[in-house]
Amino acid sequence: MTLEKSCGALVFRRFHGNTELLLIKHANGGHWSFPKGHVESGETEVETALREIKEETGIDVIIDPSFREVISYSPKKDTQKDVIYFIARAQNYDYTPQEEEIAQIKWVEINRAHTILTYDNDKQLVNKAKQVIRG
Repeated sequence: MTLEKSCGALVFRRFHGNTELLLIKHANGGHWSFPKGHVESGETEVETALREIKEETGIDVIIDPSFREVISYSPKKDTQKDVIYFIARAQNYDYTPQEEEIAQIKWVEINRAHTILTYDNDKQLVNKAKQVIRG
């Protein structure tokens, strides 16, 4: 069994009185999710999330490490993948998609995110994060 680990975040902003999440459409597979990527040697989970968000979107964030959720799944036979998600506040709002990996990026009002996200576990993650973001 191969074990993989990625880290990312639900990136949010407050915009015109709304709370919006940054959603990305992956070029490989075409699914909508959140920015994330593989942990590199010597990195902490937070460092990985910061780097991957910047690489995939061009956005700088402040991560709230008190929200840490793990989603586990099997992307292929004999592989177990854990994705660690944090909540992160965007420091800038203009994004630049990473050409090789990201097909599209958009800001979506948090209550509409479930209509765009592909996977149920991501939708459940938004429900958990809402309480923390609004708090």
